[in-house]
Amino acid sequence: MTEFYLNDQLIRTAEAPASALLDFVRYQQHLKGTKIGCREGDCGACTVLVGELATDGQTVAYQSMTSCLTPLGNAHGKHVVTVEGINAAAGQLTPVQQAIVAEGGSQCGFCTVGFVMSLTGHSLSDKPATEKSTLAAIDGNICRCTGYKSLERAAARLTAQLAERPRQKAVEWLSQEQFVPQYFQHMPAKLAKLRDKLTAAPAEHHSPTHPFTHPLIGGGTDLMVQRLEEIRELPVRLIYDNRGLRGIRSSEGHVVLGAATTATQLLESELLNELLPGLPGYLKLVSSTPIRNMGTVAGNFINGSPIGDLTIMFLALGADITLADAGGTTRQLPLSELYLGYKKLDKAPDEQVTEISFPAPAAGDFFNFEKVSKRTHLDIASVNSAAWVRVEKGVIAAARVSAGGVGPIPLLLARTNAYLQGREISAATIQGANEVMQSEISPISDVRGTAEYKRLLLRQLLFAHFLKFAPEKVQMRELV
Repeated sequence: MTEFYLNDQLIRTAEAPASALLDFVRYQQHLKGTKIGCREGDCGACTVLVGELATDGQTVAYQSMTSCLTPLGNAHGKHVVTVEGINAAAGQLTPVQQAIVAEGGSQCGFCTVGFVMSLTGHSLSDKPATEKSTLAAIDGNICRCTGYKSLERAAARLTAQLAERPRQKAVEWLSQEQFVPQYFQHMPAKLAKLRDKLTAAPAEHHSPTHPFTHPLIGGGTDLMVQRLEEIRELPVRLIYDNRGLRGIRSSEGHVVLGAATTATQLLESELLNELLPGLPGYLKLVSSTPIRNMGTVAGNFINGSPIGDLTIMFLALGADITLADAGGTTRQLPLSELYLGYKKLDKAPDEQVTEISFPAPAAGDFFNFEKVSKRTHLDIASVNSAAWVRVEKGVIAAARVSAGGVGPIPLLLARTNAYLQGREISAATIQGANEVMQSEISPISDVRGTAEYKRLLLRQLLFAHFLKFAPEKVQMRELV
């Protein structure tokens, strides 16, 4: 049984936990404001808000999510908000809706609901609203009519209004200003009461007694696209809310994170941002805000995609994964050794990833991630690459360069890395590394480009890494 609040109503349902939240909202609850678009998390027309009780038990943290990819079971114990649940009174627009109307931000209207929900979620954030953050909140929403300038103006209008939002008792202010109805103020107490009830009698599909052979679902951002019809008929193990699989910490010179840590949690981690200052820029190239709120790190690894963005980053960071089987036996495996062939993993059916760790970069180490895709944001890479380099006394002491989209698996370029070690950073060194790298890859021609194009892209990404690392030693004109 799955229990959660849908707008201001308590829901108890025996529907399959691996069914899509979108379908439950539209077809079981008849809330048709949430639209069916691409069913791949790409357009944002199905965006809803999902609120989770904070650890203090006094506040609810809301995130935008694409309901087409959200397993219904992941709503367990939470507050799901659709567009029908944000107006204080019938016929009364919220400030978000008013801003879009005033700036002409809606034409056909199909996408508008998604924009409204994403911006409402941004309004509920505990972080200061800036022009940049408000625009970032709608990076998962696509509009084919307005050309976006009207939506950008609406976002600017909203940012100015949110400048008055207090840090304390923000929901009370938002309710007074009609951003959300008054019932939002009572949700912390309601979710706390529901949590206590569910703790005493956990839902069956959240129970650890399920066999380890049942499919694992984290954020659902891959399985819900590729295998929805299949998995919603199966018993599943939902791990997205397993607190033992969340979190990021430092331990004995390593960074350790739980397998169910999301891309958003990476983005917001003070530890990771201190160690990898460029991380926000890299992660902005990964999917969109709603998908980053849902997608887990281990899920990206186990997907086995040759172009998984997080996989490519963590390969260059030298990550290991910890696998646990049904009997509790664990083993550690370098991430680079997980991939045996296209979508083939060195993992038994009853094993699951529990932790990911990598050596904490030292001060002075270089790390960079590059990605080429047809769109800058919310797109799959044609080719991506990451690089970590340590230089001592002007010589490359160690290097890890990874590449995606140029072979059947995500690649840690072992021969290229060995070539770089012990050499000074120079145009000649980088050109020589490219020659070795070209012998390590085996791209194919597909919808994202020809094999020759992908070879050229990876060459340019290798150059880009070192142009950022050591611009004083490597000039673009020397590499052409």
